[in-house]
Amino acid sequence: MSKVDDIVVVENTGGGMPPSKWEEGLFEQVVRGHQFAVEWDAGNPAQGQTAADALPGYISLFADFFGEGNFHFPTTHFFSSILTFYGFHVSQLSPMGMVQIRHFEFVCQSQGEEPTVEKFRALYQLQSNLGFFSFAIRSSKKILINPPRSYHDWKVKFFFIREEVIPIVMEFRDPEPIPKEDMKIPRDASWYEKLLALPNQAFGEQVLVVAGMSERWPHDSTNVPFLLLDDEKVELYHRAFLAHAGVMGVRPLREGEEFWYEQI
Repeated sequence: MSKVDDIVVVENTGGGMPPSKWEEGLFEQVVRGHQFAVEWDAGNPAQGQTAADALPGYISLFADFFGEGNFHFPTTHFFSSILTFYGFHVSQLSPMGMVQIRHFEFVCQSQGEEPTVEKFRALYQLQSNLGFFSFAIRSSKKILINPPRSYHDWKVKFFFIREEVIPIVMEFRDPEPIPKEDMKIPRDASWYEKLLALPNQAFGEQVLVVAGMSERWPHDSTNVPFLLLDDEKVELYHRAFLAHAGVMGVRPLREGEEFWYEQI
């Protein structure tokens, strides 16, 4: 990758998309493990189909978005706002890009900070590799530690699903050129100072609920979830350093407290 003035120039040497090549059983694990609704009509591609072959009304998603990518339906406001701001389609995102977005969201939520596009831009620069988007680090503040080293054959492990699982209009973006991010890094801002360097891992449903990154919570609930480890309430960020998920506890809403579900 080379830079010319304020344009990040990406040398794209990639070819076409490879055909699907993964076992039916692994596809079923994704569907069951993440509780896909029947009406989403998730389907394993036919032999020879590529991620570019989604029919009208459907999109392609890669299996490696899930797991350590912590991707989830319905999508959060923050994730949708990232797609809208940068103007690319979710199927143009690489698994590492998914990790970066969702990990940033977790770090913010673990510190009681609202994740926003503006904050994300302070840390990351959009980049493209072989036509897929991820992000380069802009700041000396590194929040993602121990990221996945690589994703093997991720382009062949995809499926089709109804486009309404991501309820925004998405456009396909030309991967180059990419303007250089010129936003000032707010090193003295309180939210910036609070962000911690945390490992990434597959957090699981309960942790995502506690973090406000999953909407699988009763819409009319008057309780607020929190994380319990060994019967003690702990701060959410501790979960990133642990091998086990813990359990979810709840407490009643306090007087005047914003309805928890509306914060997602």
